Amino acid sequence: MLPKLPVEDCQLELNHPTAFSVTIDSELLKVTEQKLLHCRFPEEQTDFADDDWSQGAKVARIRELAEYWRNEYNWKDQEAGPPRLTSERINNTFNHFLVKIQVPDYGLVTLHYTHTKSPNPDAIPLLFVHGWPGSFLEASRIIEKLTTTDPENENCPSFHVIVPSIPGFGFSPAPLRSGVGPAVVARAFRVLMTDVLNYPWFVTQGGDLGAFVTRWMAIQHPTIVRAQHFNTFPAPTPTFGTAPFAYLRLHMSGVLYSKYEKRLLRTRSVFHRDQSAYIDMQETRPQTLGFALGDSPIGLLAWFVEKLQSWVDVPEALSNDDVINLVMMHWIQGATPGLRFFREAFGHKREADKAFDGHLKVLTGVSIFPGETLPVMSKGLG
Repeated sequence: MLPKLPVEDCQLELNHPTAFSVTIDSELLKVTEQKLLHCRFPEEQTDFADDDWSQGAKVARIRELAEYWRNEYNWKDQEAGPPRLTSERINNTFNHFLVKIQVPDYGLVTLHYTHTKSPNPDAIPLLFVHGWPGSFLEASRIIEKLTTTDPENENCPSFHVIVPSIPGFGFSPAPLRSGVGPAVVARAFRVLMTDVLNYPWFVTQGGDLGAFVTRWMAIQHPTIVRAQHFNTFPAPTPTFGTAPFAYLRLHMSGVLYSKYEKRLLRTRSVFHRDQSAYIDMQETRPQTLGFALGDSPIGLLAWFVEKLQSWVDVPEALSNDDVINLVMMHWIQGATPGLRFFREAFGHKREADKAFDGHLKVLTGVSIFPGETLPVMSKGLG
């Protein structure tokens, strides 16, 4: 069930954006409330500690969030209530648009995007692409800082910030036929930036799945994408043919790697061994999983919260509202479209793998933080 929009898709003119304010169908909110009221929780086994998440989401935490969702959370406040530090409001923080575009070698696609201009006319156009289980809301706390000019630092750039929703996420309608993977979305977002918004060039930021999209944009249009920044950089495992020195270092890690690098390798190993099963499920049978997660707000909540517990090194940075807003961005369309994107990215076309196969002559920056779930060593970026 899609959110109510000001015009039907068939009324949108090609390449002509329509502004709108986000509002969710009240019937969906009623159904959600009923499902929360009648949900069932599994029994927790007694020989696991309260902080032991090795079996998955903890019942106590999901029950706490479910009760908050049912009794205190109010979606209408999220749409347009007064801003708070813990959860910026969706319509107050963003300027929302819908646009129908013709994607080369695919067809018509309707996109939701937000567009926040800097008061500086010379600001740099920045395309910010979210990941999974994220949404355009990832940008909510940084838009003001990115668009504002610092009068005391003339070397600090400002940006016009464009944050689209990947088709099937948030308020971008889900594709009705297959084929919308990172490469097609990259072409769609290029059309948005150059043909709709008339930016002849721009820079990109991509994280998680968004990194594959923005990387494909740089592959397809290296002269239009002037620079790319990533907070996810899935550097491929070196081979003797592609990076012989890195290959030898990897296979002699006990001798040639520092203690810090060995810790990063262990962290990656833990993720692949204990935390990556969701990728296999979502890239192979997303629709089967969608029957469960797309019909149960508690199921979707648990699926996401278990990931946040592993991936967010400062969980208290996310309020209960933040967590539920994140879930709502996928609950609106029934969760399945977001799951399907894994099949498009990691399935037989291997678009995700191909995105980082080679080198590009595009200015590139990568953020590497101590708490990364999938850390990349700086020596692995070459």
